[in-house]
Amino acid sequence: MPRTRVSTHVPIRAAIAAALLAPLAACSSSPSPSSSHAPRADASKDRPVMVTVTPKGRQATPGRPVTVTASHGRLTSVTVTDAEGRRLPGKVAADGRRWVSGRKAVPGTAYTVIAKTRTTGGSAATTKASFTTVEADKVNKVDWRPGDGTIVGVAQPISLVFDRPVRNRSEVEKQLHVTTSEPTEGSWGWIRDWSGRDRVDWRPKSYWKPGTKVVLKAELNGTDSGSEGGWFVRDYSTAFTIGTRQIVRVDLDRHRLALVRDGRTVRSIPVSGGTPGGDKRSWRGTAVLMAKEGIINMNSETVGLGDAYDKTVHYSMRLTWSGMYAHAAPWNAAYFGNANHSSGCIGMSNADAAWFYGQVRPGDPFEITGKDTKGVVDPGNGFGAWNVPWNAWQAKSALR
Repeated sequence: MPRTRVSTHVPIRAAIAAALLAPLAACSSSPSPSSSHAPRADASKDRPVMVTVTPKGRQATPGRPVTVTASHGRLTSVTVTDAEGRRLPGKVAADGRRWVSGRKAVPGTAYTVIAKTRTTGGSAATTKASFTTVEADKVNKVDWRPGDGTIVGVAQPISLVFDRPVRNRSEVEKQLHVTTSEPTEGSWGWIRDWSGRDRVDWRPKSYWKPGTKVVLKAELNGTDSGSEGGWFVRDYSTAFTIGTRQIVRVDLDRHRLALVRDGRTVRSIPVSGGTPGGDKRSWRGTAVLMAKEGIINMNSETVGLGDAYDKTVHYSMRLTWSGMYAHAAPWNAAYFGNANHSSGCIGMSNADAAWFYGQVRPGDPFEITGKDTKGVVDPGNGFGAWNVPWNAWQAKSALR
């Protein structure tokens, strides 16, 4: 009887096939409700936005912009305010990662920062932070000209005199912004004021165009002027208008003064300038009418001339800090139009001085010529910047 043979190959093949298929099923990328990958991806999208604010703390260093940065999301808005509700301006970057204030943090000020954010998953949140800057150990102040709302002559510079030394001149100059209604080329120049203090003036390349409206914004609040000068803790601003173009031409050799308005000589006046040959000589060059001071007492001892005079003087118009004026000088009448015989000022009759005083305004240039003078008016002795050549004046800027 024939034997029956039972084959074992089929079960063995099935087992091998099952073994080969098992790993493939474990590596499948098909979505599954029990898969742990999808929840982790959603969680990463809703991770809270991390917000960082600098400066920080209760003893923060002033004089720096406030910076707010975001990670794991984006900034939608940022406000930074001080205790009085004043805001530091700023703008969120296009990528939403960074906000920087347009102004610096001021000494001795508490700031509150509110940053609104959004996660990559779309969740909104608000982060609040605060910091306080240290107090200023020294404060620098500014005296400026011309005054706000004034009408001035075509030679008037913008002039800032500082109470304390300024060593960080470039940082200070960056905060000084001049805008004009007419295109005007001009430059800042750092000089020593007659008082010995640091000073910076802005003058056009040539005389102003009449009618030009000028605005200065000195955004100095939060700027460090240097270790000797300390911090500025406020801003300054002024706005003024340029009046009629009139120039006073003084010829000391001919002893005449002419008022020239819009290119036409309005009147010529006989005068007497400073006595030749010594300290009583007048200055030459361009001096700018600084102020109309009216009736004043003039004492020679205040300008280093001993006890030469002590007089009440009418129609006084200051031209330099060192004491040169144009004014009425009736005691000198014999010399008007004939000789220079004053103690340095430009004298004229009472009648001529009264008329002239009513015609001129601060900022009008006095262009003074003459052979025997003390020299050219210094830039810091009044408004003598016009005696510096334009290229040399530009070189006095801290940003050149």
